[in-house]
Amino acid sequence: MKLPGSTFQGRLHSLAAWGQDAVLRRVMRNSSAMFASYAISAILTILTARILGLSDLGMLGIVVTFASAINRLLSFRMGDLVVRYMGEYMARQDHDRAAALVKAAGLTEGITSIVAFLVLALAAPLAAAIFAKDASTAPLFIFYGISILGNITTETATGVLQVGNHFRSQATINLVQSVLVALMIVASYLLKGGLMGILTAYLVGKMILGLGPILLALYYLNRTLGKGWWRAPFSLLPPFHELSHFALTTNLFGTVNLVARDSEQLWIGLFFTRREVAYYKVAQAIINLVVLPISPFVNTSYPEINRAIVLRQWRQLRSLLKRVTLIAAAWTGAVALGILLFGRSLLFQNWVIFGHTIRIMGKAFSPFKSGYLPAYPALLVLLIGYGFASIFFWNRSLLLALGRPGYPMTVNFWSALGKVALTVWLVPILGYVSEAGILSAYFVVSISLMVWRGLSLLKVRERDTALGVDPPPMIRVSG
Repeated sequence: MKLPGSTFQGRLHSLAAWGQDAVLRRVMRNSSAMFASYAISAILTILTARILGLSDLGMLGIVVTFASAINRLLSFRMGDLVVRYMGEYMARQDHDRAAALVKAAGLTEGITSIVAFLVLALAAPLAAAIFAKDASTAPLFIFYGISILGNITTETATGVLQVGNHFRSQATINLVQSVLVALMIVASYLLKGGLMGILTAYLVGKMILGLGPILLALYYLNRTLGKGWWRAPFSLLPPFHELSHFALTTNLFGTVNLVARDSEQLWIGLFFTRREVAYYKVAQAIINLVVLPISPFVNTSYPEINRAIVLRQWRQLRSLLKRVTLIAAAWTGAVALGILLFGRSLLFQNWVIFGHTIRIMGKAFSPFKSGYLPAYPALLVLLIGYGFASIFFWNRSLLLALGRPGYPMTVNFWSALGKVALTVWLVPILGYVSEAGILSAYFVVSISLMVWRGLSLLKVRERDTALGVDPPPMIRVSG
């Protein structure tokens, strides 16, 4: 029989256990370090929308999305590979293998980045004609495409920083670039720089985000692996087929995501005008504010998940997954409720963000271009998919750390195939808001399957460890 108050005391004990969870504290600390820069970046998109107006904002979205798409298409997601393998080698203090892995990843990424820029330069006229509906805008695509060269080995560098838990250093870079870009955007508004001024600010920010982690990673590599780390022979690497399989499957996963999830503004531009692109971009900007506190968790939790699996700390891993999921669900639910109750009025019809006028001392004036109310329906629909993705943000990280990079790729491939088919079939008929609905359905279906598979594999691994038939991952990889 439970004594009165025992349930309450149990809850207090549970909360106290959360505070004593060293892994959770580390994830929260690293995530909070990156929060400010994420917040400023999201707010910058809103400020840009108020300054540019519909047509130019749509053009900006098309240019930036196309350059990012070309870069991601050939990047091979080296950050995932570095975290997966370098993290394991550093856990066993095998610095030579870690150095060889970083060198191979950096060289591969550098070559593909140069190829990506050349592809963008060749494709710019076609992109301008198809997505922007204006061939004369091709130079804008090439101009912003310079950011690809500025990010020549950034994914590899970011992986190195994640393995070393140097999230505060990354946060500092992000914060500096966010502040600088904000100042440049304000200056562009005051000097009437227009679209070109804003695009220049975005390019400068992208270059800082690219080169900053590279310089920091070189500094930390010299300190942790020794100044001659780059001399480590490639013979220390795992078998080529193992590395290539991981790299190719993660790159295919990124490519599928690129087509299905991260090229939304290009799909809208293909079927409609820049006006609809601008509406969709605004809806996504507000969604980014909703998922803002959760976004840093993706990068900060992956090394912890990988470390727990390498060390076979199953109970600690389950505790981490449960707690970060509850945190993400609480935040997402609260903000979603606020948008449902007050979003239309506060965001689009009054003075706060996208209203037609700003009121000060009872007087109304309109210093910025506006008129984004049609973005609200898309916002509500996107809230479903992005909210679900935010709550289970760890779905792919768990599978990668468990050594199953092919499953996320397979799930996303078939889900993306269905999503693209629905996009081509329905969006031109039903309008751009239907694209938001298709994307949300894609999130719910694909993530549900990956969460189910990841937890199933985790259960099997726990059982095998208990029976003594599950060797540590480091043995399997190095063997």
